Amino acid sequence: MGSKNKLKRFEENKTFANVIQPLREELLTDAFAYKGHWNELYFKNDHPIVLELGCGKGEYSVGLAKRHPEKNFIGIDIKGARFWRGAKTALEGDINNVAFLRAQIELIEKCFAPDEVSEIWITFPDPQIKYKRTKHRLTNESFLERYAHILKPEGYIHLKTDSEFMHGYTLGLLHGAKHKVLYANHNIYNSDGVPTEVTEIKTFYEQFYLEQGKPITYIRFQISRDKD
Repeated sequence: MGSKNKLKRFEENKTFANVIQPLREELLTDAFAYKGHWNELYFKNDHPIVLELGCGKGEYSVGLAKRHPEKNFIGIDIKGARFWRGAKTALEGDINNVAFLRAQIELIEKCFAPDEVSEIWITFPDPQIKYKRTKHRLTNESFLERYAHILKPEGYIHLKTDSEFMHGYTLGLLHGAKHKVLYANHNIYNSDGVPTEVTEIKTFYEQFYLEQGKPITYIRFQISRDKD
């Protein structure tokens, strides 16, 4: 994508009612008005809130929102030029139960209050295979603690990835920390009984991986508060 195109999308995002772009300072000083008040201030209802972390072009957030009008969805990514596509598609389709938040995942606790979120989707994250980059891996212990802070006690997390490494790493971490693995599948398109929302929606990258013959994996889990 050229720099002119990016700038055009950044400017257009500013005009989109479904795009929220807080300043970093706003988040760090706990001055973000939506924190703890997403349903009241944005969605104007009391439906469960579902997040997609690293939402990219926003295909999953929009796809889920279309299938589940009884839930509210928020796609989160620091790259606004990417989720411009999802935001525009939602506006053009009059899909009012999805929004897009430009923020770093590291600051997720600054964006949502405790127990404000019902589900989290992590779709095709960078597996960060190099050892020194494990702190950026979206299912490491540090991130799981952040998610636990904002999730309702009965809330759960979905991980969908083409990375067998990420799938295995996450399963190992979950079992080791005695978290609850509700469902795990290392090849969803070659299995029976896979939840439809896991296979019916395909991201741009997912389609690319499938064309390459890569298996797509999926885990649904809950973070245990009391593991003793």
